[in-house]
Amino acid sequence: MSLPPVEVPSGAMRFNSDSQKLEYWDGAQWLQVSTFSPNLNGGARGVFGGGESGPATINTIEYITISSTGNSQDFGDLQTSRSSLSTFGSSTRGFWCGGRTPGVANYNIIEYVTFSSIGNYTDFGDISYGASQGPFGLSNSTRGIIGGGSIVNNIDYVTMSSTGNSVTFGQTLSRGFYQSGAASPTRGFYVASLGPSPYPGQNIIEYVTIAALGNATDFGDLTQTRATMASSSNATRGIFAGGYQPTITNTIDYITISTLGNAQNFGDLLSTTQNLNGNCTIPTRAVFGGGYTPTNVNTIQYITIQTQGNAQDFGDLITASNYRAGISNAHGGL
Repeated sequence: MSLPPVEVPSGAMRFNSDSQKLEYWDGAQWLQVSTFSPNLNGGARGVFGGGESGPATINTIEYITISSTGNSQDFGDLQTSRSSLSTFGSSTRGFWCGGRTPGVANYNIIEYVTFSSIGNYTDFGDISYGASQGPFGLSNSTRGIIGGGSIVNNIDYVTMSSTGNSVTFGQTLSRGFYQSGAASPTRGFYVASLGPSPYPGQNIIEYVTIAALGNATDFGDLTQTRATMASSSNATRGIFAGGYQPTITNTIDYITISTLGNAQNFGDLLSTTQNLNGNCTIPTRAVFGGGYTPTNVNTIQYITIQTQGNAQDFGDLITASNYRAGISNAHGGL
């Protein structure tokens, strides 16, 4: 598609006809030029859906305006009360995939909402590799990726502007569930979380190139072996927050998405928390909601992504809950 990479000068630009995005060469890889500037009812919108409140699963969706602070508001409902879902989204649609109702079933559901309106789900299709408990989700502006969960190594994808069942993308290196993922416009990353029986926590970070099909590649390791954390990102930096190892932790880690290597310490959550939401982000801010401390909490907290430091209070969810799934119309993959 032009000159071989060894002959491309650093800073060169091209238009990628597959992703319909402008890209530049940083000397090692093509990176997408971010031109998206969301403006929705005063700011970018984050939504939290599903989860567990007490012993019961819930189907409610709540939303916030990420650039401000304050309590969440009611958005609508998912089609089924369930927890341990994954999410991804475009600038117009937010998606929830998979999940479980304890003692009842795991699900292969893919459904979505339109960020600009308030209301209930619309059915999209099914996860083709089957019902999945605790998969990861991530996306750029056109392609959504679902993978793992239920101790499988499948990765599938969908084209978010259409509807239909997911199709095969590749395979993960490791198997896990209660996973979490996020992305830049070119790379998607996720953490392995809980591994095969007897379900130990893992410190593995893996990544895929979203516009290409293929298997995952090793990225590096977390600062701690742990599970059930939240992931978020802007276009350059990935964030991992909370989890347990086996005790509950308040650790926040970060990676530079365009490189490879181990995570570094970012700061601390407001309290030790596992099973919290991630992926409610704008280029400057990542917001986390709910979790388990070891009781369900309604806390919403945020960090400034490009600086290092501890989380700050944002507001409260309507419902104290954990194992929810969040997404925004301004996350790092857009």
